[in-house]
Amino acid sequence: MMSAAQSQTLEAKLKALQCGFTWDLNPGRSKLLRLRDILEDIGTEEGNSWLGHIYNLRGYIQYKLGFTEDSQSLFNQATEALRLTRGAEEGPWLVVNYGNLAWLHHHLGKQEESQAYLSKVDALMKKYPSPSQDELHPEILAEKAWTLMKFSAVQRLLAVVYFERAIRMQPDMKEWNTSRVLAVMNASNYCNEGPEAGILEEMKIAKEQDPENLYLAAKYLEQRGKKGESIEDEACELRTRVLINPVSSYSGMKVLLWVYRNYVSVDEAITLAEEALEKHPDVRYLKSCVALCYKWKIFSEDSHTNQPMIEKAISLHEEVINLYPHSSLVKKIDLANIYAKSSHSQAKADQIFQELLESDLEPAEKQMLYHSYSNHLFFHLNDSDRATQYHMRAAEIPHKSFYRERSIRVLTQIRDRKKDRMWREIETFLSNLQGPQCFKKH
Repeated sequence: MMSAAQSQTLEAKLKALQCGFTWDLNPGRSKLLRLRDILEDIGTEEGNSWLGHIYNLRGYIQYKLGFTEDSQSLFNQATEALRLTRGAEEGPWLVVNYGNLAWLHHHLGKQEESQAYLSKVDALMKKYPSPSQDELHPEILAEKAWTLMKFSAVQRLLAVVYFERAIRMQPDMKEWNTSRVLAVMNASNYCNEGPEAGILEEMKIAKEQDPENLYLAAKYLEQRGKKGESIEDEACELRTRVLINPVSSYSGMKVLLWVYRNYVSVDEAITLAEEALEKHPDVRYLKSCVALCYKWKIFSEDSHTNQPMIEKAISLHEEVINLYPHSSLVKKIDLANIYAKSSHSQAKADQIFQELLESDLEPAEKQMLYHSYSNHLFFHLNDSDRATQYHMRAAEIPHKSFYRERSIRVLTQIRDRKKDRMWREIETFLSNLQGPQCFKKH
């Protein structure tokens, strides 16, 4: 039994650790459930340099969701994955993992085991000091950066900084540089300036250094397409490589589908997704990719969608919702909008939206739902007054997002035209609008 002084000392040491429990990773339950699904879809193929980090983050998420047995199992899998990836029994790459295990055992009331892992962390820190006295070890910085990439906009920006600090000390880790470039691209989606001018050249260099990373290759193609380059032939070559690789959300499949949709055709994107699913019929991630492509087809401006295609899309979305029962809000909204396109399913669309409006959602989810429902009211039900009211409900939630920005834009246009009977009410609403303005560029 620990004395009070010993317990305080243990707590202080735990708080000083670098691991998931001390990195301020505290999103809501819905975000945790979505992230759990995302990480599970990455897969567990050997050779993935981030496999240990994936298990570490999955373990932390399971702890936060209340599944402590799963959490311990995943942390133990992280230990083994890190050893296999690095080809050594110990090293500084285990510091975060041991920190997680120290915290978990502490929360389980197993203080001796917690202290044992603390001692392991101390031993590793002494045996493998950071190359810089003023910095965390680059292995710790890299894992922290990779982890923060999965969370808030501010944390994504921090991830870029941590990757850069790690690379300065250990520049030979190609996967760190690849992830840094991807983190820069990711962070650029959350600022008005967009990607840095030199990002395309950085992506090219990273691709040459890390030629097996097909996710990076797909992102590089996407950016070149945005610059107006002809990329169809290269997209076809990448398609072949993606299809023969192990299935994973890291394989570049979804990004490549975006490329096909925007620079080849939606029909070709559907063909690609269905070909992948035919090879791996039980993989839920690929089913979600096929469903996404059918949604694109139905909502493409030049689409003359027929009823059989709508029914196919409905069936796919219902299946995907069942496969992702805890993280399918977006798919449910998509399903409602697809039903609204159907010649005889308008009532079903309304039913789905009403069920979602009555459900327990976090503020960011409510904002997305209100914006989507306002579009449904306007475009499908011709109810402009209620559509305006739901745009106002979306805008008044002080969460930075694409949905808030779009709702504010719609309200601003209505106010400026001064033709809608609600324009004065909207003018007052916008002048009193509180909370951060959206900073995402679209």
